[in-house]
Amino acid sequence: MALTEEATSKFIQAGTLKLHYHEAGKGPALIMVHGGGPGAGGWSNYRRNVDHLAQRYRVILPDLPGFAKSDKPAVEGGLLTFMAKAMKDLMEALDIPRAHFVGNSLGGATTIKFALDYPDRIKRIVLMGAPSLALFTPQPAEGIKHLMGYYAPPGPSMEKLRAFLNVMVYDASALTDQLIKERYEASIQPDLLANPILSPRNRAVFEPFWKDIANIKNKTLVVWGRDDRTVTLDHSFFLLNQLQDVRLHVFGKCGHWAQWEKAAEFNRLVSDFLGSED
Repeated sequence: MALTEEATSKFIQAGTLKLHYHEAGKGPALIMVHGGGPGAGGWSNYRRNVDHLAQRYRVILPDLPGFAKSDKPAVEGGLLTFMAKAMKDLMEALDIPRAHFVGNSLGGATTIKFALDYPDRIKRIVLMGAPSLALFTPQPAEGIKHLMGYYAPPGPSMEKLRAFLNVMVYDASALTDQLIKERYEASIQPDLLANPILSPRNRAVFEPFWKDIANIKNKTLVVWGRDDRTVTLDHSFFLLNQLQDVRLHVFGKCGHWAQWEKAAEFNRLVSDFLGSED
């Protein structure tokens, strides 16, 4: 029987924050950190992956602070430092000493910062569409422009969200009306509208963590969509150059959501990487 959003839903006090997360499976802990798009959350990002991975791992899908059902505090100063600490506090609340991490987009950047700040708490790493440093393409990329304009006046709309999601994927015909409706409703919660994490009016700072990536020693799998229009493929080349123990897998006909667009292949790839002993 497939896992459901409702059956896996949980809350926990993690430090000063009440965080929502989904949990399924048994085995080594695997924390999967979602991206920062409007309406994003642990379940929305990884619903196509959790059934497969929960067969071998204790899978944790947190909603980052400021997203979905977690607390939505005002964040000033280093955004990634704040997010990484929230993940550490979550691990402590769940009594998880060490875990594998999967991170998509903002979740990938959070995972990188976590590996830098808490190297003794992280095992193997999988990064998809994780921003680092663009080597060739003009910035900001198309998807980032949509993202940063979503909460700008006159505010969110279904049209804005559809335009954003069309950029996220290679084949927009796979975006159902139900998916778009769910993401839109999640993006207009009153407490989120009052203080969206990723918007021009937020005072959080995205730290230049790319300068320290070469210090990460963990085995890392970097996964990318060749046709990513949000965090472009050249970011992956920087990670490939800087990370000490790294391998890169690129999907053709794939945008920013590799874990969603190429779910079956992605699931096998991640399982093989996390389960290998080399």
